[in-house]
Amino acid sequence: MSSQEIPEENLPTEQDAHGAVTVADEENPFADPGLPPHEHRVQDIDERAAKRSERTVALLFTVSMLATVAFIAAYLVIDVDKSIYVWPIGHISALNFALGMTLGLSLFCIGAGAVHWARTLMSDVEVADERHPIEASPEVKAKVLADFKQGAKESALGRRKLIRTTMFGALALFPLSGVFLLGGLGPAPGTKLRHTTWAKGKKLVNMNTNEPLRPSDVAVGSLTFAMPDGLDEHDHDFQKNIAKDALMIVRIQPNDIKDKRELEWSHEGIVAFSKICTHVGCPISLYEQQTHHVLCPCHQSTFDLADGGRVIFGPAGHALPQLRITVGEDGYLEAVGDFEEPVGPAFWERG
Repeated sequence: MSSQEIPEENLPTEQDAHGAVTVADEENPFADPGLPPHEHRVQDIDERAAKRSERTVALLFTVSMLATVAFIAAYLVIDVDKSIYVWPIGHISALNFALGMTLGLSLFCIGAGAVHWARTLMSDVEVADERHPIEASPEVKAKVLADFKQGAKESALGRRKLIRTTMFGALALFPLSGVFLLGGLGPAPGTKLRHTTWAKGKKLVNMNTNEPLRPSDVAVGSLTFAMPDGLDEHDHDFQKNIAKDALMIVRIQPNDIKDKRELEWSHEGIVAFSKICTHVGCPISLYEQQTHHVLCPCHQSTFDLADGGRVIFGPAGHALPQLRITVGEDGYLEAVGDFEEPVGPAFWERG
C-alpha cells in the first residue's frame, strides 16, 4: 500500500523545515538543501502492519523469557558430569552446552526485539538542528599566530643552527634505544613449550621418596606425584623442567574409566596426567577419590580424571594432557613417550 492510496488526513504530519532550501548569499555561499522528503514506512500508514510488528516484537521477548526459564531449569536438572556428542565439536559438557545455548538465545531475542521495535514502530523522522560556528574568530587567529612567531623568535632556533641540528639528531636517535630494549625479552621460545623431558623408557619417580614407582605402589583411590627419572632438584634448570614434567598418578578401577583412549594409555587402571593446570599453570593437588575429580586451588578449575581429564568446571580452556605409560622389564612404571600435546596453559602460537 503506497502513501498515495492513503487519505491525506491519515498521513503523519511533517515539519515545515523538511525540504527547505535557503538562498545563498555572501555570508552563506552554499545553499541549504534541507532534508530529503520523508518516506513513510508501511507501519506508519497501516495499523494492521503496525500490529504485526508489535506481535513480532512481543514474540521475540516471550521467547527470551522462555529461554531464561530453560537456562534455570538446565542449571538445576542436568548433571554436571553428563557429556553429549555435538557435531562437529565432539564430546562436550551437556550442562555447558545447554547453558550457553539458552543464554545466547535469550540475549539474542532481547536484542532482535529491540532492533525490530526501533526500526518499525519508533519514530524515524529526522530533525535538523542548527550548529554554531566552531572556528575561532579572526582576532583569536591573529593573536595565536603572533604569539607563535614571537615564541619562535625568542627561542633563537633559527639562528642557533648547532642547537637545532643536535636537537633533531637526539630526537631521531632516542627511539632506537627502545628497539634495542626488545632484545632483553630473551630468545624466542621456538618449540620448547611443546615438549617436556619425558621420553620413551623414562621411569616414573615418586617426588616424595625419589624412588621409581611399581604398579603395586599405587593404591586405588590414592594420589601420587611423579617426575621423570634423572631429574635432580639440585640442577640449575630443575624448576623450569618440573614446571612441565610434574605428573599426577592415580589408580582407578578400569570399569570406572569412561574414555577409551585413557584406558588404552593406562596400566591396570593407573593413569598419569599432567599436574599443571591448563588455565594459568598452577599445580593441581586436590583429588576427590569418589568422583575422580581434581581441583586447581588457584581458580577452581575442575577436571575429571576418569573421563580423559576433561574440564567440568572453571575457566580452564582444555583437558589435562595424559602421559601414556607402561611397565618395563624391571617391573617399574615408565613412559611410552612424551606428551602428545603441550602441557599447561595455552599460548598464542600453540595452533
